[in-house]
Amino acid sequence: MARRALFVVVAALLVLTGCAGHESRVKMALDALDQGQPELAVGALNEELDVASKDDVPPLEGDNALLLLDRATILQSIDDYQASQRDFELADKGIELLDFSHSAADDVGRYLFSDDSGPYRAPAFEKLLINTFNMMNYLARRDLQGARVEARRLAVMQSFLKEQGETTSLLGLGSYLSGYTFEKSGRPNEALISYEEALAYDDYPSLRDPLRVLTGGESKSPRIDALVGGAGPLPSAEQEGKSEVLVLVGYGRVPQKKPVRLPIGLALTAVSGIISPHDQAKANELAAKGLVTWVNFPRLAKARGTYSLPTLTIDGRPHALEHALDVEAEVRREWEEREPTIILSAITRMITRIVASEAVSAGTNAAAGKKRNGGGVVGLLAGLATSAALTAADTPDTRSWTTLPSNFAISRLRLPPGQHTIVVRARGMTKTYRLTLKPKEFQVVVATALR
Repeated sequence: MARRALFVVVAALLVLTGCAGHESRVKMALDALDQGQPELAVGALNEELDVASKDDVPPLEGDNALLLLDRATILQSIDDYQASQRDFELADKGIELLDFSHSAADDVGRYLFSDDSGPYRAPAFEKLLINTFNMMNYLARRDLQGARVEARRLAVMQSFLKEQGETTSLLGLGSYLSGYTFEKSGRPNEALISYEEALAYDDYPSLRDPLRVLTGGESKSPRIDALVGGAGPLPSAEQEGKSEVLVLVGYGRVPQKKPVRLPIGLALTAVSGIISPHDQAKANELAAKGLVTWVNFPRLAKARGTYSLPTLTIDGRPHALEHALDVEAEVRREWEEREPTIILSAITRMITRIVASEAVSAGTNAAAGKKRNGGGVVGLLAGLATSAALTAADTPDTRSWTTLPSNFAISRLRLPPGQHTIVVRARGMTKTYRLTLKPKEFQVVVATALR
């Protein structure tokens, strides 16, 4: 019986040792993006999703919804807006399911083994940006009905987050695009409401002329009035017989989560204000016995460098782009708020592993009986094996939307009908768009450089 118990724990050790985190699943895709090869990145994600091509969709199980988010973002970067739209919509459903459902087994897995053994729960900004990104897809395809659906989904999520006390600066771009959607749909009142919300987060100088059109020179709100600056009414592009182009540029990538080991002393210092006295004492006791020297947890990697504003030329002439959104700043702010809790979770799991190891050791000794002198040795080995197996299985939760652009820039301008060439340069990449504009119509260009 003792030999059987030892076999079981050693087998568990062999199975659990070397479990890789989520960062290993997206490594090939991110490496391909670094080399400026987004098609290869899509192929790498297809392999992880176990599908043959970008036209295939996997079942929404495990972390497939999160991988679909990454694929959707890359597909958008290569202007495959329809496939990107499909993936975002599927991912949105999957992430919602994971956000609001869990079981006791999930809790046990997260508590005893590792955070990434449970379902992925997206932070607020990721949920908001799913609808924002899909609105871009619909606008790029000039599908205002679909864009309005995403705008209203975004509004529902915004209301929910406000009720929960969540705040994020990333609401600005989504509200801007919602306003644009309603404006082009001929719904000026809804457009003004959304633009007012956008101005609560940033000034957006590109909204000055559109607001002059929508307000007709009348006072609407302190924020809108401040931006318009008393300039008076302005005829619309349609009234002038011109076309309007909105250029959105996403560039860079947010920092990825990486697994790190933190010495137990530093870990305890980091959570000194939130750890319970019992867990503090237990952790110190284990550290004093030399049973633990470090804990596993995820940490945001370094920034990918400085981000200069992309450049935009239209028919060979330069046009200004305004910085519209700093996603990386929000990612870091949100992570800094959560990091102490994540470290505390790692310490709690560490304590649980040692307790489990001691329980297995005691149980194996009892099973072996005191008639055999080797019982204590078998129990010791079993306990150490269990502790080692659980430690090996403690893979820090490095899951996140890894292809999320770090920043966004925006430009909005009126052009005469006819053919135009738009060139966007960002992060060492050049993207060229040739448009044929009809009178009184709009076009949205979504250019993304995920490097």
